[in-house]
Amino acid sequence: MNRIQFLKTIGGGTLAMTLAPNLLLAENFKFLNSNSEYKLTILHTNDQHSRIEPFEESYTRNPNQGGFARRAALIEKIRKENSNVLLLDSGDTFQGTPYFNFFGGELEFKLMSMMGYDASTMGNHDFDNGLAGFKKVQPNAKFPFICSNYDFKNTILDGQTIPYKVFDKNGIKVGIFAVGIELAGLVGKKEYGETLYQDPVEVAQHYSEFLRIEKKCDLVICLSHIGYDYKDNPDKISDKILAAKTDGIDLILGGHTHTFLPEPQSFMNRKGKNVLVNQVGWAGLLLGKLDFYFDKNKMVKNISWNNQVIDDTILV
Repeated sequence: MNRIQFLKTIGGGTLAMTLAPNLLLAENFKFLNSNSEYKLTILHTNDQHSRIEPFEESYTRNPNQGGFARRAALIEKIRKENSNVLLLDSGDTFQGTPYFNFFGGELEFKLMSMMGYDASTMGNHDFDNGLAGFKKVQPNAKFPFICSNYDFKNTILDGQTIPYKVFDKNGIKVGIFAVGIELAGLVGKKEYGETLYQDPVEVAQHYSEFLRIEKKCDLVICLSHIGYDYKDNPDKISDKILAAKTDGIDLILGGHTHTFLPEPQSFMNRKGKNVLVNQVGWAGLLLGKLDFYFDKNKMVKNISWNNQVIDDTILV
């Protein structure tokens, strides 16, 4: 077993040479921790689809897995062990169980707020009750919705979302923007109304440059609900294409295609730098976790990860 395989075996994995030329190769996690001036832990979910309760024992694919209460317990544990945490979601919180049919998303937003989510974006199913349905329950979300390529100016959601947000996490400036999939053909016109869809590649390039240059962010994250990959339609815009056709993005946290990635995937951007892409399936079966380690100049040195299964081993 080589060193990288060993590190993956003991704790998810580590990357030391993929994001930029300045990254240094660490020999082990002890070195990585002791020689880093800053550490940022990013937790993320996608496509929760109103799965408040764990799947039943009789469910053949993921028996007794998932559940908001277990996720909350795991997040609380991670926060006790890490002082610098960002908790993010990539959309499609709505639709999939009677909880949504009865409460319209109110319960999901209340529980996410209790977990301390820092930001989310909107997926296509978050339009299922129309713009009015989303606006009705949005006050229950004590976190912002970032939507960069949906223009809501001629709708009742005008001013209800933001195009980007910058977080200062103990001295590390993290810029976040978000891109969503084209709604036409997926969502009824009456549900999204006069919402204008803008090209995700162009929007991503604009905000990555803006956050990197104007806002001087140390890390740029894209919350994506455009899908990881489309093998039957390889030209369709996906996270893989977004990574390749832009520059300035460090991390894409994806959604929409319900892709269970065993670990973050690395893709080369248009300037020859690498971009990480991660997606953790659907229904809250996994919690994505990435630890970024920075040197004194706030340059990324190393990254470790662990997409953790939510199951009955987590005590609530």
